[in-house]
Amino acid sequence: MATVAEVRRETATARTIVLEVPDWPGHLAGQHLDVRLTADDGYRASRSYSLASAWSGDTIELTVEAVPGGEVSAYLVDVLKAGDPLEIRGPVGGWFVWKPEQDGPVQLIGGGSGVVPLRSMLQAATGTSTPMRLLYSVRGPESVIYVQDLKELASSDDVDVHLVYTREAPAGELRVGRIDAEVLDEYAYKPADGATTYVCGPTAFVETVADLLVAAGHDPARVRTERFG
Repeated sequence: MATVAEVRRETATARTIVLEVPDWPGHLAGQHLDVRLTADDGYRASRSYSLASAWSGDTIELTVEAVPGGEVSAYLVDVLKAGDPLEIRGPVGGWFVWKPEQDGPVQLIGGGSGVVPLRSMLQAATGTSTPMRLLYSVRGPESVIYVQDLKELASSDDVDVHLVYTREAPAGELRVGRIDAEVLDEYAYKPADGATTYVCGPTAFVETVADLLVAAGHDPARVRTERFG
């Protein structure tokens, strides 16, 4: 059982939940956990959420975006408050993870709230010499999760951050559209760079990006995906 230590609003529809978990065993960047809610009448609902932070030996974080009609996400985003208990199970997952001992650079590609596990990888890589690039697809400036974090990460010599706006771009940004072969060719690592690529987001987004990467010559064995929706 976890206890909510803090909640932070990220966007109009998403917020980060900081949890204190006394018996947490630690986790790898990219893993997730299960959250279970129990109503007064005994009805239970469970959902999986990516861990948003690297393990520091202190607290863990989730970032949840409300889904229209979502019975669990709506509670976590709009009702849950500091001091509340939260039933969790985890950590879960062993494929969509990054470990510091891995070879080569890392390419991260996220769509919407798919940036959540990628943020944990960026945090875990802090202080290492692993070059990382993040391509983050969002509808518009108001939809960007982790605005301040991304600004700080982009100032690092080992991290490159590029946002792709699909509906509305800020002033000075000429391109509006989805991640396509041209965007990948300009901002992502080339196949010869030997990068491991992590793609997370809605199912259609992930499948499209993964197909584009393979078509461009990337080794399918080095393209790891996680999807939702």
